Amino acid sequence: MTYTDSFLKEILTRTKRVAIVGVSDNPVRASYFVARYLSLRGYTVIPVNPLLTGQTLFGTPVVASLLEIEEPVDMIDIFRRSEAVPAIVDDALAHFPDLKTIWMQIGVEHVEAAATAQERGVDVVQNRCPKIEYQRLFGELRKGGFNTGIISSKL
Repeated sequence: MTYTDSFLKEILTRTKRVAIVGVSDNPVRASYFVARYLSLRGYTVIPVNPLLTGQTLFGTPVVASLLEIEEPVDMIDIFRRSEAVPAIVDDALAHFPDLKTIWMQIGVEHVEAAATAQERGVDVVQNRCPKIEYQRLFGELRKGGFNTGIISSKL
């Protein structure tokens, strides 16, 4: 899938509250450091993982499912296998009438679930990482540890 930079930047700019489905409490897991990064950039992150219920991550209690979140969210960020996406999207659409975005992480795609969300007016991003896109679009790639310079031929 291809997305314009303006489309991705609009999503990342308008989003304030993100539910991270499949978040980990292990700091070396992508779901942890993406959630942490987003929280450090001013997003309110709601961690979702039934195995971590009762813990607190990024200053917010972990909930078991999207259905336990009482306040609206702007974006659902999915860190689950592609086959789990339809149920997550169904819960999100049923529970958050003003949801703006479903974001599926790198390696996560589901054409039918994406179409269902889009039919309801929800923007969908598949197989991308909001942390990487934020860094790329807002000029933070060097801060994120990426070498954006010319690669040496002496490697």
